[in-house]
Amino acid sequence: MSAQQPQILAIIGQGYVGLPLAMAAVDAGWSVIGVDNFEAKVAQINGGSSPVEDISDDQLQAAIAKGVYKATTDYSSVSEASVITICVPTPLDDKREPDLTLLRSAATGIAPYVSNETLVVSESTSYPGTLRDIIIPIINSLKPNNSSKIYFASAPERVNPGDPIWNQKNTPRLVGSIDHESQQRALAFYESVCDAAVSVSTPEVAEAAKLLENTFRLVNIALVNEFTQLCSASGINVHEVIDAASSKPYGFMPFRPGVGVGGHCIPVDPLYLTWWARQNGGKAAFVESADSINHAMPKYVADRALSMVDASIKRPKVLILGVAYKPGVGDVRETPVSELRDYLKSQGADVAWHDPLVPVWEGSIPVDLDWDCDVAILATKQPGMDLEQLINKGIKILDCTNSITGQAGASSL
Repeated sequence: MSAQQPQILAIIGQGYVGLPLAMAAVDAGWSVIGVDNFEAKVAQINGGSSPVEDISDDQLQAAIAKGVYKATTDYSSVSEASVITICVPTPLDDKREPDLTLLRSAATGIAPYVSNETLVVSESTSYPGTLRDIIIPIINSLKPNNSSKIYFASAPERVNPGDPIWNQKNTPRLVGSIDHESQQRALAFYESVCDAAVSVSTPEVAEAAKLLENTFRLVNIALVNEFTQLCSASGINVHEVIDAASSKPYGFMPFRPGVGVGGHCIPVDPLYLTWWARQNGGKAAFVESADSINHAMPKYVADRALSMVDASIKRPKVLILGVAYKPGVGDVRETPVSELRDYLKSQGADVAWHDPLVPVWEGSIPVDLDWDCDVAILATKQPGMDLEQLINKGIKILDCTNSITGQAGASSL
């Protein structure tokens, strides 16, 4: 086994969380080993091609050229690290319940190679108790005999892909550990990489806080989505109402309606909370209701769009504009546009899509904006999307983004 070296960080998972953390750590003077199960991704990364938008090829190539970063599928390399962070996805399974398969796999993968005095941090979002009840027992049962002391902490990721302002360095990080020395080591690590590390009393507080952060967004988006439908039925422009309410300098925060919720956090994390509540004999009824409202939103959007088509057209042609879950990225994880498309098809519509940042989506390829359609749905306003030709052709557009309001043929959600 290799001897542990100071200032060497191993990161398990080299996706939207792990790779930006790796580059931030490199900038802070760490040498980083990026471990990922997918050989094709590792080869792509080591070839200097970044798989995530937040990290440029130039930034990645510079780190590789300096010899301070490498990607690998070999878990044994983590034996060199003084800090190991787990940054793997924690999705939902087919029952929409927590799926910790990748998290368990990561803990099992590193456990035989964790050197003595290593700090192990879980950045993966999960329910309170995950570090203490799942990760720690796995590692303690499989660690080397001479690794008598391992330090453990939870520091849930706070990543917002495509955000031009907030990044790994300037976003404060929550840190909660199982004991005092683990906390001191974890705070020292995050303070070396981030501008601010916020200490909390236990890992469970950090884990619960992450669920609260994204549940806050889920329920407020659901509120405005429901409010939008009430306003629309009465002929009131919801965006004017939101702007008006936003003039209040306290006690209000604007959220905007849309096709639904997407991405790696908002559609997923609150359901870790509802599952956790049920395991403890409770029920997060308010959160479950918000989830239901957001899941019904694609149907509402589809019905609105179809109502804009002449009733004589039996198989309307619908063009969806933007399939990524938010603008500025090609990320289609949990995009609500999937449900929008499926419902439109169930109503007999012929559906195509266009997104400058997404080359392939769920086995289909995009069409050009000159695709002949009866109505278009602007689901995600992507840069480089020239809507003028649609507007000039007189195509009716249901604008779910409030970005072309006032244009001829455009109707606001």
